[in-house]
This record gives sequence, C-alpha cells and structure tokens, in this order.
Amino acid sequence: MGSYNKKMLDAAVAFNFDDLIVLPGLAQVEPKDISIGTRFTKNIALGVPFVSSPMDTVTESAMAIALARRGGVGVIHRNCSLEEELNMVRAVKRAESFIIRNVILISRNSTVGEASTIMLENHISGLPVVEAGKLVGILTSRDVRANDPVNRVEQAMTKDVITAHEDVTETEAINLMRSNRIEKLPVVGSDGTFRGLITYKDIITRGKYQHALRDKDGRLVVAAAVSPFDLERAKALSKDADALIVDVAHFHNSAVIAATKKIIKETGREIIIGNLGTKKGVLDSVSALDSVAALRMGIGSGSICITTEVTRAGSPTLFAVSQAADALEELGSDIPIIADGGIKNSGDIALAFVFGASSVMMGQVFAGCEESPSPKTRIEDKYYKVHRGMGSAAARAKRAIVDRYADSGGKNIEEGIEILVPFRGRVDDAVDELVGGLRAAIGYAGATDIREMRNASVALVRTPAHKDGIRLKGNK
Repeated sequence: MGSYNKKMLDAAVAFNFDDLIVLPGLAQVEPKDISIGTRFTKNIALGVPFVSSPMDTVTESAMAIALARRGGVGVIHRNCSLEEELNMVRAVKRAESFIIRNVILISRNSTVGEASTIMLENHISGLPVVEAGKLVGILTSRDVRANDPVNRVEQAMTKDVITAHEDVTETEAINLMRSNRIEKLPVVGSDGTFRGLITYKDIITRGKYQHALRDKDGRLVVAAAVSPFDLERAKALSKDADALIVDVAHFHNSAVIAATKKIIKETGREIIIGNLGTKKGVLDSVSALDSVAALRMGIGSGSICITTEVTRAGSPTLFAVSQAADALEELGSDIPIIADGGIKNSGDIALAFVFGASSVMMGQVFAGCEESPSPKTRIEDKYYKVHRGMGSAAARAKRAIVDRYADSGGKNIEEGIEILVPFRGRVDDAVDELVGGLRAAIGYAGATDIREMRNASVALVRTPAHKDGIRLKGNK
C-alpha cells in the first residue's frame, strides 16, 4: 500500500456537534439540583459555563457586564484602539464596585460642555471634581442640564459635598445617601484626598445579582483579547482585566508561541491561548510556555467562519476539544478547556462537556442579544442584529488586524462572513434558556455536574454517511 493511500485510510474522523448525541443514563438528581459551576481559567471559577466571544459584534462592556452578573464572563474584543479597549474593560470594573477606584474625574476649570461630553461617552451621570488629588466638588447630570455649556465646572458643581471614609460599610453608605437624598457618595481620606466613589445604583444592583462573578475587591470579572505581537497593549490591559486571551486564528505557530511567552512573563496575568485544533498543537504550546491558564479549542467551525471552506484547513470544535483532553491527559495537567465555535444551543454545550470542555465560548448565541454592540434591524415585523466574523471584509475594514487576517502576511482572502441573526432579547433570557436546557441534558446523561459529563456515553447520529451508528464511549 502506498504511503498516500495509507494516509487517506488512516485519516482521523473529525466529529462535530451534529454528528453525535448523548445517550441517556441513570438519572440521580432533579435538573434543578444539578451544578453547572466550572472553571474559566485555573484561578477563575464560573457560576455558569458561558463565555462570550471577543468579536466586535458580540462583546463590549454591556455584554461583559450582563454575563458577569449571571456568573459567566465576557471577553472584550480587540478590533479597536487600545484606549477604546481599556475604556470598555474599565467600564465593566466600574459597573458594580462598592467603592469605584478607577473613577473618571474632571477639573474645576473645565467647561460644563466638556463634562457633558464625558458623561455621554462613558454612560455616567456624575463627575467628582478633583484638584491636586483632593476633592473640591461634584458635578451631576442635573447640574449640567441646569447650566450653560460654556460655564466652568466650578460655577455649576456642588461644593459642600457629603463624603465617607474608606471604612464605610454598605449599610452606612446607603443610610448616608438616603438621609441626604444623594445618589453618589465620594470616598476621601482623612486629609481630603479623593479615594473613590460609591453609587446608590451599584449597591442596589449588587444586591440583585447575588451570584455575579466578582474579583477579590467585589468588582465584576472581565477578560480581554490581545494580539500576541502587541506586548504594550497586553501590559496596559493587564492592569485592569482579570485574564487575557491571546486571540489568533491559529496559535500553533512558532512566532506566536515565542511572543506569548513574553506576554506571560511581563504581564503577570492569567493567559489563555488559542485557537488550537490538534493534540500536537496543545502539547507543543503547553510544553513551550511557562504557564497556560486555559486552552481555546476549535478552528474554522464558527457560524460566520469560512476558513475551512476557503482553505480546507480546520478542526471542528468537538474534535478539537477531544484532542486537547487527550493531550492534557498525557501531560497529567488539568488546564481548563474552552470549546469555541459553532455552538448553537444547550445540547451542543452538553456534548462539549462530554469530550472534556470546562466552558463554552459563543458568538452567534450572544450576538442576537440586546447587549451586543450592533444595532437592531427590522425586516418584515421581525428584528435582527448583525453578526460578522473577524476575518470578514467588514471587520478587516474597521482596523488592520495585522497578525490575524492581514494582507501583509500573505492572507489576502476573507475568512469570515457577515450575517443577520434573529434578535433574542436580553442576555438574562438567553442565559436562563441555556441553563435550563443544559441542566436537563446533564440529567438525561445520568450526571450531576459538568465534570461527571465526561463519563457520559454518546452515539453517532444515523445518517446516510453513518449507517451503522457506531457507538462511542466518553471522549475516546
């Protein structure tokens, strides 16, 4: 037998979501009692196993805030300037802090018009007025409306400001704001130095989302995407983001691995690598790097990705996840695996867990939500939102992604498309639907949590291409 003929006969079968189903097992608990907590990275635990894709029609601050409030995590996209990405990350960190530390400030010599612009751009309704590090007043949106735009902030601001010290409790802060009929409470040191800001809205929201994903300071958790070749951006984002995703179409590349090694060394943050598609890719990458916080698996199987169509190269998500699980088993490692690409519903999510995933990254599912960045479009009494691949002409036109789909590197073809997806309401509704379906799927499999799903049995779907319905066990 010739070597090429043998290569064809020995070719791996790259199954994906539509090829397999989970076989029912002995149910042990009711769906409502099934745990869906998991890990995003080695050190970040999730309440729900959902991650939003770093795509410019999927994840900006509104999406990341909504997901973190439900126990998931959003990854801010990088198809923008560093300043824009930083502002989005910081908006998430400001969203629900008890004491907001990274506060947007203004000086007394600025104009009311300038203050109005800052408020509109950052979706805030008040600005502490600080000079030489000390609080001298506060300007609210009510003050802005009551004053001419050319007036100076000093003329419009409230000078006799009610403040609190850093040791203030939530109950004390609420009582202070209620008794003084204010919504913002600046925090100052004993010498009048401005230390932060407490808002009534944040305290109330914190109480509503008891299971939100928060950092040690009580702020919402957020991740950010970076290029492996933009060390300065990675270092800047690492000061605020809880984790960084090295965001490339094909991570198994010697230059990418070398560049990522520098990012890991110089940022001190957890670094997620991807995308990867093969066992060898995982082995080579993990072995070459000092620390990997998680693996992002799947190449070419996203709903708006046409990489496999135009190049005939790729690794379907489910197959890629199984490759990663086998590699980590060989290494004796428990690095979390993120299944990325083509996940449409809770059944797909359940299958990803059967083959070793810890969480799932979704683009199209969240692109249709109210909190995604793209506007709603009405067509014949139905609403839609735009969703596009980061290798699409529209995404590439927005900003040169030199390391991913760049003409300068020889990639002068489109690897993504732009589509309309049905509007599906708020993230809360989408999460509720996914959680309900996922718990039911885990229960059908006879498991009680995500980790136990690895023991579930699966079977090939009976199609003309798979007449015998070959049965598989676990992730083998």
